[in-house]
Amino acid sequence: MKAHRLRQWLAGLRPRLVLSFAAMTLVGAAAAAGASYVSARTTILSGVQDPAMTQLRDQVTVYLPQLRLPPDQAQLDRFANNLKNLKGNPIVVYRDLTGGSNFTPQAVPAELRRAVAAGETVQFQRVTEEGIPMLFIGMPVLEQTAAGATEHTGVEVYAWVWLTAQEDSINQLAVRAWQTAALALPIAVALALLAARQVLRPVRALNTAARKLGHGQLDVRLPAKGSDELAELVTTFNSTAAELERTVGSLRAMEADARRFVADVSHELRTPLAAMNAVTDVLDEDAEQLPADTAVAARLVSAETRRLTRLVQDLVEISRFDAGRAELRLDEWDVATAVADSIGARGWSAADGIVTDLPAGIVATLDPRRLDIVVANLVGNALRHGEPPVEVRLGSDGTTVTLAVTDHGPGIPAEVLPHVFDRFTKADSSRARSEGSGLGLSIARENARLHGGDIEAGNTLDGARFVLRLPRRARPPEPR
Repeated sequence: MKAHRLRQWLAGLRPRLVLSFAAMTLVGAAAAAGASYVSARTTILSGVQDPAMTQLRDQVTVYLPQLRLPPDQAQLDRFANNLKNLKGNPIVVYRDLTGGSNFTPQAVPAELRRAVAAGETVQFQRVTEEGIPMLFIGMPVLEQTAAGATEHTGVEVYAWVWLTAQEDSINQLAVRAWQTAALALPIAVALALLAARQVLRPVRALNTAARKLGHGQLDVRLPAKGSDELAELVTTFNSTAAELERTVGSLRAMEADARRFVADVSHELRTPLAAMNAVTDVLDEDAEQLPADTAVAARLVSAETRRLTRLVQDLVEISRFDAGRAELRLDEWDVATAVADSIGARGWSAADGIVTDLPAGIVATLDPRRLDIVVANLVGNALRHGEPPVEVRLGSDGTTVTLAVTDHGPGIPAEVLPHVFDRFTKADSSRARSEGSGLGLSIARENARLHGGDIEAGNTLDGARFVLRLPRRARPPEPR
């Protein structure tokens, strides 16, 4: 759980903003520090090597008229002695001869010697020997020919300079540069947190408002401040919420009108249906004395009148649930007795394929009239659409009462099962003229939920099963 929350937090906008700011700051500070380091290093080293190279070139140029070619050892020594004032510990080399004793030609980097032998200008090379930085400078001694050209005399002058102080200065500069970059990181994080706060505050407000909107609070609105993209988003949200409120309000009004119309029509039909039922009862009693065709018509009218009466009764019951006027009249009942009474009141017995398992002693607080409606719908549905035996089994786990009604028919089609409790749903469209109104299961579930329970539908290996679950202690529903 903690790992999931950590991953969820890391995936949020705040840490991403902070990491982005920190990364950009580190990259920028590293680039600036690197550029400053390279520039300062070049400047510091140039401050040493440029004067040394210039001084070497000038002194060699001054002494050059005194040099006799080819030089001997004495001339090379005099040449080296004349360069004593040169900063850089010079030596003069001609083939196998060396003037000066500060270091040997072998100490000069081979790459520098090749560059001096092949070039015409002062050359330099920085090296590190045993951890000590050094600068080597070398230049060829040139003479002018009769034709006005210059050629290498074979004499080469070398010098070296310690770079320890400069290297220390460069290292200190690098440390300060990285320290500056490190100090910029917490500043960047602070700026990122401030920016994230400014950005996330309206986002959080939008999230809260959207959650309220999802919970049905359609009048929620947000103040639009500023003219940036977030302000535009808030304006769009407000417009969407307003349009949603208007649309939902219209739909609710239309739904209320439709429910009121169904309720009014159902109530208005009850009076003429009562008269029609009285007439059809008389016709049923006298059907044997009527001509054959008239008897068939009378029975048809009687059956259709009963079907219409059942539909009107179901519509009236549904309208009560829709209007929130359905009431529970709770009392303690032995559930087995209530279920058995409901089955017996409709004349169902073992001859109809009813198999009951109703252990006595399961007492629950419920409305017996509404339980009767549930049992009548579940058992009647199993008898009409399933095949015997229809098993009615009662059970309890101490807090919940369960009543399972199982038939051995074809079961509920897979495409109908998710909608079996929807109003006017029938498993077989060819049975549209059956006695059922298509509201029975919906009414049964509404009655179960009124008690705080529910009904589940499913298929067994050889039929359909409906399971009613009710709490042992039902509570009256809260008024709407």
